[in-house]
Amino acid sequence: MGLSTAYPHLHPSARAWADEDAASRIRRVRTDRWIGYARAEAALAALDDVLSFPKRTRMPNLLIVGQTNNGKTMIVEKFRRSHPPTAATDTNDGVACVPVLKIQMPSGPDERRFFGAILEELGMGQWPRDNLAARQSDAVRLMRLTDVRMLIIDELHNILSGSRTQQRRLLNLLRWLGNELQIPLVGVGTAEALHAIRSDDQLANRFEPVPLPLWTEGPEYLRLLSTLEALLPLRKPSGLAGPVLAGTIFTRSEGVLGEIVAIVIRAAVEAISSGAEAITPRIIERSRFTSPSDRRRVEI
Repeated sequence: MGLSTAYPHLHPSARAWADEDAASRIRRVRTDRWIGYARAEAALAALDDVLSFPKRTRMPNLLIVGQTNNGKTMIVEKFRRSHPPTAATDTNDGVACVPVLKIQMPSGPDERRFFGAILEELGMGQWPRDNLAARQSDAVRLMRLTDVRMLIIDELHNILSGSRTQQRRLLNLLRWLGNELQIPLVGVGTAEALHAIRSDDQLANRFEPVPLPLWTEGPEYLRLLSTLEALLPLRKPSGLAGPVLAGTIFTRSEGVLGEIVAIVIRAAVEAISSGAEAITPRIIERSRFTSPSDRRRVEI
């Protein structure tokens, strides 16, 4: 039986893996993969829209906000991969262009660490000048030199781990940086990031929220499960979108996207390892997934 007719429950890209040995299939199951869904596609479209703006005095900004492990970082990584750096050549004066620069707001943040994160991401982690003014000047100059057209700041809620004075300085810095470079800023974080931005009236007016709420048991959730099942090289259909499995997965995941995916992946590994080759309620039970709420209740 050829790959075109074998394993009809699988996407063609997964059929090629279904006859591999267990170890190869388990590695495949555990590999990160992009799974499109309506809110993610809308967020990507919003990112593309602000990236297309010409330079102007007041650039549009976005704030992608949602609960931890609910798909925010996957979206911005997908977007960054869609706009990769271009290699340095003689035609661009030997300088690589970085259209989308993504950094992480440092924990215990201050301006020096913030600009250090930019320099490190641009390949200048051992930049010799170490004082704040020099780091700021060098970071801005390098962003101009590499033609950065968008700055994405992940874990923006880390701002709140600084003192109130430091929070205010960092928020002022974000406003200044957007004005100075005339590029859109994209913040990514939890609801705390939204509270931080809203504490500054000027920034609140500049950042458009892009919410990623928890999932509900609707048609889009069932489509997500069907897509997941089609991508995992199990040799038998599982029927994840059926009422029993869909309900079990939703209850245990508590509506968090990353937890939904984690449950399915752990169960798929158990299905391959045990030879069952399909996910069932018993396989999910044997995979020993712990829900987010139960994890928070664990005591030593």
